Amino acid sequence: MGMESSQLVAIINRLDAMIKEDSQEETTRRFEIDGVEKCAVTYDPASDSFSLEEFDQHQSFQFDNIDLVAMEIYDLLYD
Repeated sequence: MGMESSQLVAIINRLDAMIKEDSQEETTRRFEIDGVEKCAVTYDPASDSFSLEEFDQHQSFQFDNIDLVAMEIYDLLYD
């Protein structure tokens, strides 16, 4: 297992922890690299979906799939 896989696993683990929080409220996590915040991800338990706010491009995206949001975060951090 190379370095890239483990970084992706770490992202998925953080997203998974958001899903597993026993809360009806939305939860948000910020993702940064080298001290620079790249994006914020919010999980909404009501709709079981993620929204990703990309800071560089000032864009927001909706995801209902943990793998897709994880890959998007990975690209933002490591591309």
